Amino acid sequence: MSKLYIVPTPIGNLADITLRALEVLKTVNFILAEDTRTSSNLLKHYGISTPLKSHHKFNEHQTVDYITNHIEAGESVALISDAGTPGISDPGFLLVRTCVERGIEVECLPGATALIPALVQSGFPCDRFIFEGFLPQKKGRNKRLEALKDEERTIILYESPFRIVKLLEQMLPIFGTDRQVCIARELTKLHEENYRGTIAQAINHFTAKNPKGEFVVVVKGKED
Repeated sequence: MSKLYIVPTPIGNLADITLRALEVLKTVNFILAEDTRTSSNLLKHYGISTPLKSHHKFNEHQTVDYITNHIEAGESVALISDAGTPGISDPGFLLVRTCVERGIEVECLPGATALIPALVQSGFPCDRFIFEGFLPQKKGRNKRLEALKDEERTIILYESPFRIVKLLEQMLPIFGTDRQVCIARELTKLHEENYRGTIAQAINHFTAKNPKGEFVVVVKGKED
């Protein structure tokens, strides 16, 4: 049956992909990739020759009808991102919504995503949590942080190496110097790091060393 498959890909270590994901990528008619150059390396590693087509945040509005038309014509399509699960801080929502609206079956495979390993190994409560992804780069950033300061659940944020220190400095007066954080960097890769400490300590740590890699910032919820 023709459908859209959402296929998670490794966030670093290429071994972190499921057997079913590989089977789907081998058998669909074509694969939608956020960056075809990055995805070509993954497919080459596993000997997969399925055609790749570009699908990213800059062209997804223009390509969604083309894709859904192909699925309605009887083809199956897989959507992947550069790393992790499509739709989680990556393109995917628009295409999935359109498929649902047009009665096209959507199947999301379980697999890699950065937020869950970072949360579980943080040592903070993970029975209840809130995922905020990337905060706005400019307007509305402080407003979002203010809205989170009294959150009792564990908070998860994504941040780039270029803004990690700035994020922590913005958090400091809002969350307080003693709020505990666990900052995961380069998850599943050779230089994986999980830094645990207060926000103030984390600022000193990442100011002293040049931060590299993508970051997951896990913030302990406010305690009574």
